[in-house]
Amino acid sequence: MLNWDEYGKEETTSPLQQEVAAKVVKEKNQPQVVKQAEEPIAKVPESEIEEGTRAEAAREAINNLDETAGIEELDEMMANGRVEVDQKMMINCKADLNQLVPFKYEWAWQKYLDGSANHWMPQEINMTNDIVLWKSEDGLTEDERIIVKRNLGFFSTADSLVANNLVLAIYRLITNPECRQYILRQSLEEAIHTHAYQYCIESLGMDEGEIFNMYREVPCVARKASWGLKYTQEISDPDFKTGTVETDKQLLKNLIAFYCVLEGIFFYCGFTQILSMGRRNKMTGTAEQFQYILRDESMHVNFGIDVINQIKIENPHLWDDAMKAEAAQMILEGTELEIQYARDTMPRGVLGMNASMMEEYLKFIANRRLTQLGLDEEFIGVSNPFPWMSEIIDLRKEKNFFETRVTEYQVGGALNWE
Repeated sequence: MLNWDEYGKEETTSPLQQEVAAKVVKEKNQPQVVKQAEEPIAKVPESEIEEGTRAEAAREAINNLDETAGIEELDEMMANGRVEVDQKMMINCKADLNQLVPFKYEWAWQKYLDGSANHWMPQEINMTNDIVLWKSEDGLTEDERIIVKRNLGFFSTADSLVANNLVLAIYRLITNPECRQYILRQSLEEAIHTHAYQYCIESLGMDEGEIFNMYREVPCVARKASWGLKYTQEISDPDFKTGTVETDKQLLKNLIAFYCVLEGIFFYCGFTQILSMGRRNKMTGTAEQFQYILRDESMHVNFGIDVINQIKIENPHLWDDAMKAEAAQMILEGTELEIQYARDTMPRGVLGMNASMMEEYLKFIANRRLTQLGLDEEFIGVSNPFPWMSEIIDLRKEKNFFETRVTEYQVGGALNWE
């Protein structure tokens, strides 16, 4: 143990230590005589380790290994030599997917780096004040309690639905390694988000069965979940493959459903409600969790829209009038579902907002999703009734690669509610 009181004092040694030191010096000064080996070096004895039959079977299998297994697939990927940038494509790419570089989509790699820099964990956020407020009889109104429970009920399973779609379908069907790298990062973030909701539910002492089953038992929550699931059922089949106009469009519709609607619209009503609580110094721990999540989700939406637009550029035949009409229809259906959710969770004005204001805000968001895909706005004259939300998620920074690149991200630190 360091003792700063002894710092600067002259070190002393005991007589025994002095004697040992003198002996070492004397031995070092004596010439060293290398003694020739008089006897030959003995052979290393063979190992006496006894092996079981499984090790013998493994050795035999390696000796008889069929090295042609998998060669055909590798030969197909390497038929044109080393991977060139021009060979890379978002879907239906035949180039070697195991080679990360050279990058074709630098924006995808940058998003991976930005997401990694933003890493955070739910336990970092103090939930003490939330627990006290939630358990207090007069801490929150009944309307405020409904909002907290409904949003935790939807989000706790919604991020699991998104994660399942990513790992069971999207990762396999997007044939670009740098995009796959970000998809892996997003999958981790979805797990962290689900963890955060569970952390809130557990901290507040809620009935876990009630909250986690809302996506099946509460109609306004169930409708949103079922709408998203119908777009992933077929492409999650391991036998589903792209390569035809029909299957490529199915993948495109899945991307629109999950990135533009589920993450790009369905999350906005609930996040606005919870973040409004944080601004009023209520449920600040939960609100801070949601703010970190919303920062991640904003990047997810940007990435998904960039992928969709890149697929359109590389496969213009997919983006015909019928596909444009269906994409717009999907976004507007999602908007209507979220408006219904807002009416259900806010039958009366609460937290400085009401269902009518939320409806305008969702139409404002819908217009943005439409224009990000190159489609016409649907709602004329709408504006953002919650300008403070732009400061939290900064819609001005919510640009995809084809509009302008955004680099203003930070490592998970103190979030400012001002």
